[in-house]
Order: sequence, then structure tokens, then C-alpha cells
Amino acid sequence: MLAVRGFALDNRPPMKDASSHEQWPALKGIKVLDLSRVLAGPWATQLLADYGAEVIKVERPGSGDDTRSWGPPWLKDRDQNDTDDSAYFLSTNRNKRSLLANLGHPDGRRVVQELARASDVLVENFRVGTLKRYGLDYISLREINPALVYCSITAYGQTGSRADRPGYDAMIQASGGLMSITGASDAEGGTPQKAGVAIADIMAGMYATTAILAALIARNETGEGQHIDVPLYDTQVAWLANQNMNYLIGGKVPERQGTAHPNIVPYQTFATVDGHISLAVGNDRQFGACLTCLGLVELAADARFASNASRVANRHVLVPLLAEKFKELSTAEWLDKLQGENVPVGPINTIEDIFSENYAKERQLVRQVYREDAGDIPTVANPVRFSSTPVSYRNAPPRLGQHTADILSAELGYSDDEIEDLFSSGAI
Repeated sequence: MLAVRGFALDNRPPMKDASSHEQWPALKGIKVLDLSRVLAGPWATQLLADYGAEVIKVERPGSGDDTRSWGPPWLKDRDQNDTDDSAYFLSTNRNKRSLLANLGHPDGRRVVQELARASDVLVENFRVGTLKRYGLDYISLREINPALVYCSITAYGQTGSRADRPGYDAMIQASGGLMSITGASDAEGGTPQKAGVAIADIMAGMYATTAILAALIARNETGEGQHIDVPLYDTQVAWLANQNMNYLIGGKVPERQGTAHPNIVPYQTFATVDGHISLAVGNDRQFGACLTCLGLVELAADARFASNASRVANRHVLVPLLAEKFKELSTAEWLDKLQGENVPVGPINTIEDIFSENYAKERQLVRQVYREDAGDIPTVANPVRFSSTPVSYRNAPPRLGQHTADILSAELGYSDDEIEDLFSSGAI
């Protein structure tokens, strides 16, 4: 067995010499059983898959992951006809293999149990108690695989008075505090707003990923796996970051401020002649450079604006002065001036703008993955760049049940006749 601190897994590839041109993904050899659906769990398992883990996605026969049907838009086949897979599903399921398993059928459950026996990680997001009925809960699977790292992602966690409640991202953004600080202020006629993507789900998936990696490292020391509990609600509260501490330390309830920042001024959007810019002044040097660009250098000597703390206290005076100046020129002109003085500023791009820029090509923000029925499919690149264990883009998001027979045969040693019997019985 390979025994290097941080890695003691008998299924990992041999170590490579640092000078070798052959590179291995960081998690090559790690086997992940994905019983999750929608976004938080699949986001976590896609990250693990990007880093080289072998991910088997277990899906319900007939329908599969809920998000397969969350369209339009739909993936087009080679003849430009709609497939059964939505763009939403494609966003979070690359590098995985799809296996059909009916958990309501004893043979379907047996297949999953056999795969769990040989897995390093299991990720699930069923309602609390559901998998216990099927013998697929952590306690049951620990009996057959003590080294299994088992991650449960739910709305409110495994314990507490809300544990049995269901939950989706939007309601968690609301109840977890995010919507109370997102949107224009009451004075501006604003109302609470959710983020434009399911950020509570995505952040739960990110926390789950880091927890799984930590548990795998801990397993190398103890030889044992563990159960990880990742609630959407607790996650949402946790990543409110400085806004949490503003309340806990300052005692004042944070409010919606539109694009403005509660602790930094000027740090918000401003209207120009033909659009908007987003200004992010983080220190006094940048503020001075900003005033120079605006032709307001006299404000640098004003005690009300001499430090960030004083600017925050007097934002009601400063921001209108800046706003009037920004209305004098176009967005492009202000970007040129401010960027020329190294003042952090940017345009408000649409998603089309982002992918149309040459910068997207420079950074390879879009990659292509191949699927037999549709050819090359665009996928948004993982933002992490490793120097020697590259992110991989091996496989397109799978068709429903695409790899069922292959997995049963190669991973579990089932014969063709046994596989046919499972299909016939409705187990898969």
C-alpha cells in the first residue's frame, strides 16, 4: 500500500517523479458514489470529478436527476433536435457516469450497497431518515465499509427541530439572511432580492467538497471514514462573513444597501452617460487616485474623507459628489481613466459580454466535452489551475443510465444475463 503522509490509499496510482511530463489528476483513484440530485450535491461531486475522482451518479429509472427536465433550453443532438437533458443539468454533471438504480427494489438497493462497499466517498441529499429505510444510511454502510466518507447535504441538517423539513435554495437565501441584505434599500424603493444563481446550494456544495477532502486526509491517519453533515441553512448563515460579524460586534442589524458596501466607501456602482461602472476603492491611495481621475483632488484634504472610517461615516455626503461627476463621461472613458491609475473598477458585463471577450479565450473559460449523441458540448472551466495535477475534462454530462451495464459488469462483475434480469425486474 502506498503510505505517504496525506495519502494512504491502496487504490491510488503510484507517485510520479516531479520531472515527469506525465501528470495525474489530484484525486485519481478516489471512487465517489453520488446519490444526490439537483445542485448542492452534484456541484460537490462535479468538483471532485474535475480533480480526478471517479464519480458514479445513481439516478432513478425513467426520470433521473430532477434537473434533467429543468428546461428550456435543452441540449441539441446532431440533428438539432432537443434531447432530454437541460442546460441546467449540463452545468453540474460533467465527468460522471450514470447508473440506474431503483432504491424501492431490493436488487436496486443491493447494487448501491455493493458499490458503496468499494467506494471512498458517498454523497447524498435525501430527506433525513429516508436512506435508513433502505439500509443505505451511514450507520448501515459503515458496517460493510468502515473507511467510507459519507456526506449528507440537507436543508437543515441531521439534528435539531427542523431536521425533517424540506428546503430549496430560494427559501434558504430568504430564511438564512441573504435576502435581507440583497437589493436596493427601502429608501430607494427596493425589496429583498435573491441572488441570480442558486448560491446557497453552490456554497453548500463547496463546503461539502472541502469537508470531504479533509475527511479523506483524516482517514489516512485513522483508517476510518466518518459522517459529514452539511445543512444548506447553516452554510448560508456561515458565509455571510463580515455582515455576521458587523452584527455580532457592532450590534446593528445589517440592511440592504444595493450595490454599496457596509464597511468600505466608495465601493458601489455609479451611473455614467451611457451605462454604469462598478468602483471598488479599498484603500486611501486608491481613493486619492480616484479623486485625481474625477477632478476632485480638493476632497483629499477634507477631514470628512481622510480615511475609510470617515468616508463610511460621511458616505451620504461623498457618494452624491462622486455620482454627479461620473455622469459626465461614458463608461468606456471612465474605465480608461481609472484603470490607467490602477483604481479597481469594472464594467457591468452581461454573460454574453463575458464569453464574447478575448479574455475568455485567454483564460480558456469555456472548454469542450464530447457526447456521442450531440458531439462537442461547451462547459464552463473549473477556475482552479494546478501546476502539476491538472483539472480534467474527461466526459460530457451523461445520458440517463448511459453507463449502467458497463458499471455493473466492470465494477461488480455482473454477467450479461444478470444485468438483463435487473433491467427486466425494474431494479435498474
